Amino acid sequence: MKKILALLVLSTFALSASAIAAENKQNTKMSECQAQAGEKKLEGKDRQSFVNTCLKAKPEKAKSKMAECNAKTKGMTKADADKMRSECMKG
Repeated sequence: MKKILALLVLSTFALSASAIAAENKQNTKMSECQAQAGEKKLEGKDRQSFVNTCLKAKPEKAKSKMAECNAKTKGMTKADADKMRSECMKG
């Protein structure tokens, strides 16, 4: 019985922590969108529309290191590309 109660308490705590983290992330994004709207000197409906669009936007997916290195070596001979890719992956 004690184990079940302990698991229940831990799971409740974990859910609360993840909810708080999600809320903080949303607040941060809201602040960033509001700041961008301020930089653009938007007001009224234009500002509201911009902020709504900004909040709905998904962040760009970062390219993997391998993809970046492959792009840099495009058009090179295999030997040169292998050498360049190796140096790129180290740096």
